Amino acid sequence: MTSVRQAFTRESADARRAALIEATAACLAEHGLADTNVRAICAKAGVSPGLLRHYFGGIDDLVAATYEATSDRMDAIFAAAVEGASPEPRARLLAYLTASFRAPVTDPELLGAWTAFWALARSDARMIAIHAESYAGYRERLGELLTACGAADAGRLAIMLTAMVDGLWLELSLDAESFGAEAAVEMVERAVEALV
Repeated sequence: MTSVRQAFTRESADARRAALIEATAACLAEHGLADTNVRAICAKAGVSPGLLRHYFGGIDDLVAATYEATSDRMDAIFAAAVEGASPEPRARLLAYLTASFRAPVTDPELLGAWTAFWALARSDARMIAIHAESYAGYRERLGELLTACGAADAGRLAIMLTAMVDGLWLELSLDAESFGAEAAVEMVERAVEALV
């Protein structure tokens, strides 16, 4: 009788890093910032703590990488919403703004991760920089869409609409029954109608 030996496969460095980032986002969502630690992240990712330190300088580096990855994922979702809209400028603008009220952006677990990122963006220089870059990019793309619609002072409108969308998204994430995603979409549509 011949024994069959399973081949050992090693995940790529990118796959390991991605798994640790995903586990960090999940831990932040489930446990909050205070209870997200190396042990919890590594247990969620199914790896040893040494592996975390191999790929990241420590938990602070991993949380920063998770914020960047989450921001990049949101950017891709918003870009896809615009690409999926009709070519009419207003439709593209509304698609960009209202993507925040549909899955996967409305995933309740995302709230836990974002609140941790926002808390750290008040005091940690690296997180402040990631936040500033992420939001500047969002507002810049929004400004371009507003300009395509003929909006005057697109930069200021982008700031206002970003705050409105963030506030509505936060309220929906905290209490989805309060007014619902469709009402949020309608509010944004009315704001755009009045402003642009």
